[in-house]
Amino acid sequence: MRRAFLLCLTALAVPLPVAAQAPGQLAIVATREGTAGDAAIELARQTGTSIVIADPRLASRRIPALRGRMEAHEAVARLARAAGARAVSAGRGAWRLDLAPEPRRVIAETPPAKPAAVHHAEPTPQPIVVTATKRDLRLDQVPAQVTILGGESLTAGGVGGSEKIVRRLATVASTQLGSGRNKLFIRGIADSSFTGPTQATVGQYIGDMRLTYNAPDPDLRLSDLARVEVLEGPQGTLYGAGSLGGIIRLVPNPPVFDTTGGSIILGGALTQHGAPSTDLSATVNLPVATDTAAFRATFDTASYGGYIDKPLMGRKNVNRTDVLGGRAALRVRVAPDWTVDVMGLAQSIDAADSQYADRGGAPLENSARVREGSNADYALGQLVVAGRIGGLELRSTTGAVRQNLHERYDAGTPDGPPRLFEQNNATRMIAHETRLWQPELHGFGWLLGASYTRNRTTLTREFEEQTFRSSATGVRNTVDEFTLYGEASLHLTGPFTATAGGRFTHARLGGDGEDLSPLVALAMAARNTTAQRTFTAFLPALALHAAFSGEDQFYIRYQEGFRPGGFAIESDYVRRFRNDRTGTVEMGARHGRAGVSPFDLAVSLSYTRWRDIQADFTDSAGLPSTANIGDGRVWSASVSAGVKLMQGLRLEAGAAFNRSRIDKPEPGAEMKYFYAAATVQALQMQVPNIARFAGRAALAWNHDLDGDLAISGNAWASYLGKSRLGIGPDLGMLQGDYFDSGFDLRLGTPGYGVTLSVTNLADERGNRFALGTPLATGREQVTPLRPRTVRLGFDAKF
Repeated sequence: MRRAFLLCLTALAVPLPVAAQAPGQLAIVATREGTAGDAAIELARQTGTSIVIADPRLASRRIPALRGRMEAHEAVARLARAAGARAVSAGRGAWRLDLAPEPRRVIAETPPAKPAAVHHAEPTPQPIVVTATKRDLRLDQVPAQVTILGGESLTAGGVGGSEKIVRRLATVASTQLGSGRNKLFIRGIADSSFTGPTQATVGQYIGDMRLTYNAPDPDLRLSDLARVEVLEGPQGTLYGAGSLGGIIRLVPNPPVFDTTGGSIILGGALTQHGAPSTDLSATVNLPVATDTAAFRATFDTASYGGYIDKPLMGRKNVNRTDVLGGRAALRVRVAPDWTVDVMGLAQSIDAADSQYADRGGAPLENSARVREGSNADYALGQLVVAGRIGGLELRSTTGAVRQNLHERYDAGTPDGPPRLFEQNNATRMIAHETRLWQPELHGFGWLLGASYTRNRTTLTREFEEQTFRSSATGVRNTVDEFTLYGEASLHLTGPFTATAGGRFTHARLGGDGEDLSPLVALAMAARNTTAQRTFTAFLPALALHAAFSGEDQFYIRYQEGFRPGGFAIESDYVRRFRNDRTGTVEMGARHGRAGVSPFDLAVSLSYTRWRDIQADFTDSAGLPSTANIGDGRVWSASVSAGVKLMQGLRLEAGAAFNRSRIDKPEPGAEMKYFYAAATVQALQMQVPNIARFAGRAALAWNHDLDGDLAISGNAWASYLGKSRLGIGPDLGMLQGDYFDSGFDLRLGTPGYGVTLSVTNLADERGNRFALGTPLATGREQVTPLRPRTVRLGFDAKF
């Protein structure tokens, strides 16, 4: 109860502005029907006052909407009366709401009764503030589909990476190339299967710092996170290039000034048909100076046993993957309303060999005669300055990223000598963003920001046959991106709020070839493929949001997204591909709050027009390349729901439906990139990597035993429908069409516990990705799921 008290107090007190309304000044009050706690937050922002509700029972009381033009003290008094409370002045422009004393009643004396059983009330949920909106809107104020995944829920069954997010959300998909090599997609907006010069369609962030630009998902360990925020649909206005499908934002737990403590999670696992695994994650928080500085650090290591055999090399379980990483942060309070945060993180992923198996052969065998695999190294550093200027909030983030991905592929033929192809993708990025915003006041809120990003990627390739090495054509791409953006919301009338925004981007693109032969270099110079160029883009956004209550919202919005062009390799030449752009219309509705309300439901329907789609194909040498393949359209629908079946038992389910089509292929593309059978087939070609249907269901259960001891568990099952690997006859193979399932059980107290978890419960093979090496001839490959794995873990907090 004490913890719930503190959480409620903090949630209601921290977000409130400090500039008080002048005496006699009238404010427009427009709060929505809902809880007293939510109404207090809205009222404080609209009147420029501070309102604290310390009692969680009072904060959770339902009250009607408050409307009118009045002074602050009158508005607070009306709020108190509606909630059955009394308002106590706590200084100029500040009030505290306490429970009103119940009237005394005279009753007849009765014999003492047997004491009733004490039932502990569930803690009052604190309002969720979606920081990914960049102006701290509450979840019920966001005109978009948003999913919040709690940090602790993502570590159930052991700390993992992005696969934990993909497993929880039907609208998020992955190419499953391998840890540190995957591309993530949201809501059917998928471009290609491989890591190349194309920018990602999903923006990935840790805090306000971009993780990647045109590099793969670094697959950071999801340890010591407060939450993960997933915003679906284009987010071009707030996040710019590379957010066509949406964004995924990791929110780490910040250093805490007055607490010394930490946690540890460790486990061991056995994989059927494979080798054992181990994992360890540890976190520590240390105050450096009382109330002014604190340090927090997390360390992660894991070794995932292999399960693929290479009989021609006499090796078993070749695809062991080792992960080593950590994160450290220092927070300093330099003034009452100002903090400076410094954070650094690094991670290395070493995949000893490939995770591919031969199609049609033994389920977990690969007939390659060379060692494949990959090495992915990632490092990030950032500086964040945040504070308040009067009633305005300011946040400035500066950071740098270094990412290297080295991949090895079998390039031999069944009858020829062993041959290895190696590709190295080196990315360097610096990014800065400063934004200023005003929280909603008198029904109006706004945001202004500016950012600069410089990203440079160098892709080099070479072949190795016995003792001979030869370089292949590579490419270098450089992007300098300058942006100005803004957004504002205005409460219109009743439940309706309108939002409008825009982003202006000016980018400078450059690039050239690497390891070119003299003849190729001369030809490229003649074709002017190394020249720099610039472009500008404006991305508008409009939304209408209706909050009928704290439980029910409806929205409709339009937003655009884009990706800059670049240079790609085709055979021995480097050539350009153009920018692509999306425009999306979406409508959706929400009822209740996921994981809290007795019943919750969220639905959305979107239509996307995608122009000059950037996608991959295989060139004459069998290597992946990138080109504009034409215009297309994507219809997407999603639904998620949850219901409380009984005390301690909850059912959740979600599904995503996607229908995509390339209806205006690039001139000549139907012969170069598509099936050569007929143009009609090309006109109906499905955008790659996205299944038409994906669904999941899960059960969450918890039960209190003696004292603090409790048992909790989660069970889930998911289905991923069919999709195509890519574009063209060489990449048209089917993949997907498989079930996955698992569960975890935890027995313990809030301080320590033991966990048993099982993944791939049915030991399904499946095919997550329909291509192993793009250069192998004479055989087809698949990417099976990790076989059934049983993990026993231990966790503790101190």
